[in-house]
Amino acid sequence: MKKQTLFAAVIALMSVAATAQQNSEIPFVYDVENTGSHYAVPAMPPADQLPVICELPDALEGVSSFADWARRRSDIGHQIQHYGIGQKPAVEPSQVKARMEGDTALVVEVTVNGEMLILRSVIHYPTVGRPPYALMIGTSRISLPDTLFAGRPIARMTFHEKQVNDYGQWGKHHERGEHPFDMLYPQLTANGAYSEWAWGLSRLIDGLQQLGPDVTRIDTHSIGVTGCSYAGKMALYCGAFDERIALTIAQEPGGGGAAAWRKSHESAEKVEDIDRTDYHWFLESQRENFHGDSVYRLPYDQHELCAMVCPRALLLLGNPDFPWLSDDAMLASAKAAVKVWERFGIADRMSWSIVGGHGHCQLPESQWPVVQEFIDRFLLKRE
Repeated sequence: MKKQTLFAAVIALMSVAATAQQNSEIPFVYDVENTGSHYAVPAMPPADQLPVICELPDALEGVSSFADWARRRSDIGHQIQHYGIGQKPAVEPSQVKARMEGDTALVVEVTVNGEMLILRSVIHYPTVGRPPYALMIGTSRISLPDTLFAGRPIARMTFHEKQVNDYGQWGKHHERGEHPFDMLYPQLTANGAYSEWAWGLSRLIDGLQQLGPDVTRIDTHSIGVTGCSYAGKMALYCGAFDERIALTIAQEPGGGGAAAWRKSHESAEKVEDIDRTDYHWFLESQRENFHGDSVYRLPYDQHELCAMVCPRALLLLGNPDFPWLSDDAMLASAKAAVKVWERFGIADRMSWSIVGGHGHCQLPESQWPVVQEFIDRFLLKRE
């Protein structure tokens, strides 16, 4: 009996060792924006011909190994663009020209169809450590407390989304067809803002890669993105659609971010669901095709947007004191999404924290440890 027990223990240890070796071979980040760019676009039936799916769709459909995930991830990305946010167009390296303005300002010029769009962001370098530095990019701004970055060799930069799509929730703004992005892509004026904003942040990363660490002092294998509220959605779309981003922290993103559309539709409270969101952010056809109970025809849901970040790191932060954010739906989405990381034995790269008792976008100290852990592990590569 003792020999059998010892044999079983040895087999178990060998299995753990083999799994650890396999997991160590799964990348934490990639050198290219879209590793699945070579896959064909899957069939996209008209909305009224899509099947009714009452539960959250299976993110791992057809996936039996990590090698299968690249194609599945590509299919999900195409569905989200086609039915939800609009196309994020690919850009050739020759269409991007980057330079540093002074010692700290990154300037990226993108020229398409004879039109130029200029992005400019100031990099704030740390006073500790040595370059190249990890970089945290804030979509619109970084709402995480400065304390989380104090004493850490992490540079910070803001992605000014209005340089791409000058729509804003407050004050005067332009409409579809009038944005800087539309000058480059007049055929994509139906796009929602989230595809365009994701496109813009990717161009900043293009610029960082083009100039290299000797010029920018930035380690392009250690880039994170974060934002809160509508910018939390933005951070999630940017992280999902650019595989050069090592860490995505979506803070209180609400409906249309991490919260599953289906679960928000079923909520007893008034929440941000597919009928009650800002349609400058999404394709107008999303509301036309999937309003009300038609949401069950949507071929994907937001847990699959989250899953697109895999195998890279993702942290979702919620605040149940604000029912509009639909954090019950985000929790359901998170539990469904983490199954993808679990399938590949890397569940420690994805987590969530939903804590009340604080203002919107005001991260309480009780959530600081999990944020610090993700920053240290996936930007600074500290165990």
